[in-house]
Amino acid sequence: MPKMKTHSGAKKRFKKTGTGKITHERAGRRHLLESKSSKRTRRLAAEVQLAPGDTKKAKRMLGLR
Repeated sequence: MPKMKTHSGAKKRFKKTGTGKITHERAGRRHLLESKSSKRTRRLAAEVQLAPGDTKKAKRMLGLR
């Protein structure tokens, strides 16, 4: 049976931490930043843990268990 390929879109969007959790960047920090407050852009800069419902799907796309 052939090897499973990693989903190209998923590998660009998600990262696995050392403890096995999946993180992603928050949406909304690419453009139109002048109208957003500094407080908001700083909050959006942080990487956050993926929601539990999406973790199983993301792990499968990344080829993890």
